[in-house]
Amino acid sequence: MPSLRPAATVRIARNFSSLAALLAGALFVGCGDSGGTELPGTAGTGLGGSSTLPVAGSGGSADGTVSTAGTGSSGASPQGGTSAAGSANGGASATRSGASGSAAGASGSAGRNGGASNGGSAGNGGNGGAGPLAMCPGGPTPPATWTEHWFEHDQDLELIEFNDCVAIYFDDDMDRSKAAWITPFVTKVWQYSLATYGAMGPERVYAIFHQGKYGGGHPSYYYDAGHDNHNVSDVGGSDWNEGNWDVTSHELGHIVESTASHTKYGSPAFGLWKDSKWMEFYQYDVYLNIGMEEHAKVVFDRFTNTTDDFPRAGTHWFRDWFYPLWRDYGHAQVMVRFYGLLEQHYAATNKRMGAMTWGEYVHFTSGAAKKDLKPLATTAFGWPAEWDGQLAAAKQKYPQITY
Repeated sequence: MPSLRPAATVRIARNFSSLAALLAGALFVGCGDSGGTELPGTAGTGLGGSSTLPVAGSGGSADGTVSTAGTGSSGASPQGGTSAAGSANGGASATRSGASGSAAGASGSAGRNGGASNGGSAGNGGNGGAGPLAMCPGGPTPPATWTEHWFEHDQDLELIEFNDCVAIYFDDDMDRSKAAWITPFVTKVWQYSLATYGAMGPERVYAIFHQGKYGGGHPSYYYDAGHDNHNVSDVGGSDWNEGNWDVTSHELGHIVESTASHTKYGSPAFGLWKDSKWMEFYQYDVYLNIGMEEHAKVVFDRFTNTTDDFPRAGTHWFRDWFYPLWRDYGHAQVMVRFYGLLEQHYAATNKRMGAMTWGEYVHFTSGAAKKDLKPLATTAFGWPAEWDGQLAAAKQKYPQITY
């Protein structure tokens, strides 16, 4: 992984009367969060059947969360932006006060990939251990305004602030002060996602927020022209006080789902896990690894008690499938391997992957876990007779997948 560079957040002024005022709106967000132990549970495996939350990390320093405001004089813009933005963002002398940041968690006994056998000795990436976070890609300076032209959306959007990880857009009705928590939150979620799943497109993610309209949200991806070839999270709601985290992380998770196979596009398993089941895995893991352990406990309890009627009535997707995958097979790394196997082996036409059968899904997930998961799938979903044929066909079509 490349070493972390500070994400210089450029605040876009609406009524600033001078360049000095614009520069005063810039800050650096150094997302160096804590590392530490995974508690409780036996041998570093998380809950181990307990209802107590496994804490992702509390032993490392968190002094990388905020650093000094850079006022570099180079005048060079970030990724070709205006000279004013460059003055706020381009100064070589600006430093991140939390230089120890994510590396400060090295003393934590179990990180994101803490060993299942003995709790792990140092951790591996995320916020639990010494592994550095990913470098955000930046990209061309986002446009100051952007008019929506998708679905029923037709709002004029304003760029509120941006950094190398994210560009934040509000519609006219959004309270601009909400950017104070929205920008750091989206930055940390996306930075962790890049650190974990790898590069997902050539530039920063665009995050759109609506007040009192378009309730819920939707994603779009850099390989589709519908949102001008950006990775996009577009969400709406009536209350944007801090705490309304889940709708945004949900849409960011869809971007991961559809771009983490890197050279191939789409989500072949979407028709099986549908809109929200993979999100439960993703959100739980993200919250644990960006220092939101209390909210991770909230969603853990919610997801554990959620049932669905697919593929059969009374299915507990998180309790019986995704949480055991996370707990027993490397936390997020089991899904990193799953997307990697899709990239290496899954059939695609013009880079687009088609829908999986259940047999293919269990086959590829078993390859990611390095273990035959038919017994786990049978417990979680049942095992209709036709799945035997699908699994046999998947093994014949994809013999490279072994476990």
